[in-house]
Amino acid sequence: MSWRKRDAVAAETLTVDLGTETGPFHGGASGTLYGLYGDGVPSRAVVEGMYVRTVATKAQDGVQHPGADGLEILPSFVAAGGRDVYLYMTDILRGFPYEWPGATGEERLAGFKESIRKQVEQVLMMGELASHVVYVPFNEPEGNMFGEGEWSYDRTSWRTDPRHYFAAWRDVYRMIKDRHPDARIAGPNTCVLYPEIKGFLRFAKENDVLPDVITWHELSSPAEVRTNVAEYRAWERELGIGPLPVNLNEYAHNYHLSVPGQMIQWISAIEESKVDADMAYWNIAGNLNDSAVEANKANGQWWLFNAYGQLTGNTVAVTAPHPNVQYTLQGVATLDRDKRQARVLFGGADGAAEVVVERIDPDVFGATVHARLQEIPWTGQLGASGRPLVVREGELPVVNGRLALPLTGLDAMSAYQLILSPAGAPVSSPAGWRRTYEAEDAAYTGSGYAKNGPEGSPADVDKFATSGGHHVGGLRTGSDLVLTFGVEVPADGTYDLRVYANSHNQADLVREHGPTDVFLRVDGDDPRELRLPLGYKWAVWGHTDTTVRLTAGPHRITLAAQDPDLGATRGDAVVDRIELALRDTESLATYDALYAALGGGARVHGSAAVLPRGGTVTFWVHAEDDGEAAVTLAGEGEAVLTVNGEEIGAVPHTEIPLFLAGGVNQVTVTATSDRLVVDRLSVGPSRGLLPTTTYAAEDGELTGTAKVGSFSYATGGKAVDGVGHGPGNALTLTVTADRPGRHALTIRYSNGEQPPGTHYNPDPVCRHADITVNGDRTRRVLFPTTFHFNNFWQLAVPVTLQQGANTVTFTADELPDFDGVTKNTYGQRSAHAPVIDSVTVTPLA
Repeated sequence: MSWRKRDAVAAETLTVDLGTETGPFHGGASGTLYGLYGDGVPSRAVVEGMYVRTVATKAQDGVQHPGADGLEILPSFVAAGGRDVYLYMTDILRGFPYEWPGATGEERLAGFKESIRKQVEQVLMMGELASHVVYVPFNEPEGNMFGEGEWSYDRTSWRTDPRHYFAAWRDVYRMIKDRHPDARIAGPNTCVLYPEIKGFLRFAKENDVLPDVITWHELSSPAEVRTNVAEYRAWERELGIGPLPVNLNEYAHNYHLSVPGQMIQWISAIEESKVDADMAYWNIAGNLNDSAVEANKANGQWWLFNAYGQLTGNTVAVTAPHPNVQYTLQGVATLDRDKRQARVLFGGADGAAEVVVERIDPDVFGATVHARLQEIPWTGQLGASGRPLVVREGELPVVNGRLALPLTGLDAMSAYQLILSPAGAPVSSPAGWRRTYEAEDAAYTGSGYAKNGPEGSPADVDKFATSGGHHVGGLRTGSDLVLTFGVEVPADGTYDLRVYANSHNQADLVREHGPTDVFLRVDGDDPRELRLPLGYKWAVWGHTDTTVRLTAGPHRITLAAQDPDLGATRGDAVVDRIELALRDTESLATYDALYAALGGGARVHGSAAVLPRGGTVTFWVHAEDDGEAAVTLAGEGEAVLTVNGEEIGAVPHTEIPLFLAGGVNQVTVTATSDRLVVDRLSVGPSRGLLPTTTYAAEDGELTGTAKVGSFSYATGGKAVDGVGHGPGNALTLTVTADRPGRHALTIRYSNGEQPPGTHYNPDPVCRHADITVNGDRTRRVLFPTTFHFNNFWQLAVPVTLQQGANTVTFTADELPDFDGVTKNTYGQRSAHAPVIDSVTVTPLA
């Protein structure tokens, strides 16, 4: 579609004024509540690539939820570029409202103060890392400790009578500061910005106990973010305090989270307000609030935050067609004069719109600009996504400092990024043909059919986002349902077919067997079995992918609960939609240095990045699966390559084979010559140059309780269970390396451990394995939930192997609390390793 011709009359106009700068880019919206389970869940690359600025999480050894212990996540989070860990000191307790022990309010508060004293002593043991901790003494005090409920201080809300809460705040504040003079303390941490907070601020000022960071929750809308931050700033001016940093440490609902088109509306409000904010924790710990998939994969929301985190320079004024109104087109934009780039992130509306960029400085951009438009689609809460799609690209004239881009076919669930740079930038191949077909529009025959919904909507934000608002059930044990999708494709070719579906892992028909299998046919032929994805609740969407060969024209794609050649469904699934995309079998995936993350004095020059010695350019590279890829760095000069923290060594400007982990890969080029020019990084398919061998776990040496078990979806139907609960219960494999050095162990595993939760959070547990190679240093590795012991995922672990035979031993035991002695009494720390199916060994390079 041409940029130069107005294709339709735009219904809405989003105006970006590059001449009105509104301050340095802040990046505060990328915070997370309970989003990190522990080091490796999610992976370091996923955390760093999302540019997570702040984390709110539980007190160390708290029993509110499994994982996410504040001092356990602290070192790896800071190493990944994180700034602050907000310690929810109340989450040392069980239940919500918090169940603090004691017969009277005085007893309860005294016991809690003793807990706070212990928590501060633990933080001080972290050395320099303690400076990254922010203490949050009370969480939602109006509904918990100083509310009206059973577990409150005296069943009187502090909003009615604040004396006990104010006194408790004063005493706890002083106690923390006495023990940790440099401590930062955050509060009041209410669920909304109540008017009574003004009185809290007045009391805190008079008693010299003002929070170092002001916190409250915005479980509301982006409009209220702007309004409430402005109101709070007015209170500061009136009271003569601040301005203090603000963290809105819980924001957004289930309907918003995972959906780029929804989250960009929150991001724009938070960035405009120049505050920090943490996404709310409604579901499971360790997936960055429905941004990360498995340990190392990204969904659409992650790629939105990756784009947001790479904004540089100053923000500029953006005028939306409906300013400060939720569920409409909104955006945020930056101008980086040094980089000679402007970037606009926008979304939230269907159909047609016009993006107008005004006051484009000819000294920065020239008379013609290069425009790249990318789409960041929704791929479900648990559906992995590739990098953003280039949907348009070209060079456009600037007329009187203005550029108008009419757009059609916008999807309200998608976000979009427009990047403007001077003419001459490289042009990428645009994404090919794609279409979506809703399950509720499919024809059906047979028994068990149910159209479910509506799911999440602006009127019901507690429910999950669902394409079209409805989904279809009935593909289950005992059914003979057939869903028929009528599709039409434009050309002969291979098409990627993606089925968006869900099975609740705790449902009666799913709990016993695991993933639900259904049967696919195209025009009645080519039968195949598909295993649909599991989730932590109903209507939590992932996708199962396959390819189909289609000729131009109409076709019938069926999903059935029975197939005459393959059998019958076991389980219970719901289907949201299918998606077809014409596969590009020719192009390499290219990552232009012009748009990459630059460091160490690297700068953009023309269509390339120019690096001084020690300068860096970082690419966020997507790989479908663990394994070899053919990687080429185009440019001039000398450099070393680092992939996911592993230094590969000097890199030639020719194709080299590299191991990439399935999902997100952080690929950093560092200049070792005085001048390095980097044009692009290209990634192609494997050439079969890295020797790869897979070892079945059941062929290893088993000791103690470790045993071979039957798992229908394991390779060959068998895997090793019972590893852990002590080092004597172990699996040892002998693996062979053709050469010494760093290798990837790709472990195929399952983990379905899930103790009872306390409320709406399902609370699955990450198991861990202590992995020892050749009897040397042991490395502890976390394995996220796969939602069932018969559902297998892969996790790549780098290790050093010697040439020839190597022994790799897996053990596990329950981890103690911070003191090294006591243990969790609620089953929130597993003593077991995951079920292990196989281990594949591949050199990293």
